[in-house]
Amino acid sequence: MPLQRRLLVGRIAPTLAVTISLLCSAKAAGAADCKDLPSAIYGLGGSATKPLLGKFAGALAAATPPQTIVYQAPGACLGINGLLAGTKITGTASYWDTTGKEQSCTLPLTGQDIDFANMGNSAISCPGVSALPADVGDFLGPVNAYTLIVPKASSQVSISSEAAYFVFGFGQQGQAAPWVDEAQIFRRDPNSAAQLFIALATGVPPEKFTKGTDTKSNGGTITAVAQSTKPEAAIGLVSGEVADANRATVRILAYQHKAQRCGYWPDSTQATFDKRNVRSGQYYLWAPVHFFAKIDSAGKIANPGVANFIGYFTGDVAPPATLNPIEQEIKSGNVPKCAMNVWRTSDLGEITPYKAEKPCGCYFESVATGAAPSICSACTDDAGCAGNAKSPVCRYGFCEAR
Repeated sequence: MPLQRRLLVGRIAPTLAVTISLLCSAKAAGAADCKDLPSAIYGLGGSATKPLLGKFAGALAAATPPQTIVYQAPGACLGINGLLAGTKITGTASYWDTTGKEQSCTLPLTGQDIDFANMGNSAISCPGVSALPADVGDFLGPVNAYTLIVPKASSQVSISSEAAYFVFGFGQQGQAAPWVDEAQIFRRDPNSAAQLFIALATGVPPEKFTKGTDTKSNGGTITAVAQSTKPEAAIGLVSGEVADANRATVRILAYQHKAQRCGYWPDSTQATFDKRNVRSGQYYLWAPVHFFAKIDSAGKIANPGVANFIGYFTGDVAPPATLNPIEQEIKSGNVPKCAMNVWRTSDLGEITPYKAEKPCGCYFESVATGAAPSICSACTDDAGCAGNAKSPVCRYGFCEAR
């Protein structure tokens, strides 16, 4: 039986001279010095979370006083390994202006220390990390899905864990039609969170993803898949929020995990953004975003600027007026924890029921889809929810569970 029918829906001086020349050229073109940006904190990690970081960074740049987020995205695991090793970042980095537009700035020639690392997976899923040292903390942000994508013109709608195993583990020899043309298989490297999760789900070790082309970033994968001249044969792996932002050119495949009878999209349908199947645990490929930073003996983040920034994600710090953290998480394609009905405590670990301290499911759907479900009642205060036994509290403009 065809796969798509079986699945229902799843030398030093010369080099230095060249470097200086390139940097001078960049400055002449108007690139800022990162050190001149107001209250800058520096991060390193994956490209998947750049849309989310950009939303927050734009609002913080417009706050009083302003704060600047400067970020390099060479790969998720390079972030945590860089923080643990005390690596200094060099070259150029991204930052976001007050409008949320991504800009570029030049780092010091001597390098810049990293203040935080950011990625979609836990530290111990990365090569070379067996545990975090006592002076580094792990702080969780919103949930992000991981997806397998095809060009818009592809007729494929679903893929199973077993099929993905043969595609990314064996390429042409895997015979998982139609994904047998290795020039059309687009992957990442072992430092990529997206590749790590597909590896965990399929059983192909991340370092064994040798078939196909390394696109270097989530954006690179989107471009490669979207511009493929063989849409039926093309497939790639990316962060869900990046896939959502590019639905005009790529499509997310439903994913069928081991023991599931059919495939599920992250959302209830292929066309929506409600993340219902992530929030219920039926879509298997999801995890919370991780922030890593140096902490003191009490477990608090040592750098005050970093503590505030990460605190906006965790809810431990009141945000400036320019920033609504939950709204920006939703608009970035993420799911705030308050909208989740299930949880897991390790990368692709056991899924268990979860009830948020302050649920926000109705608000989530109203922002994500443009309209709350019919079962959600709008309100301005708790009095507007009187008599609603299941949702007696007015929160974010809707009657929600206590």
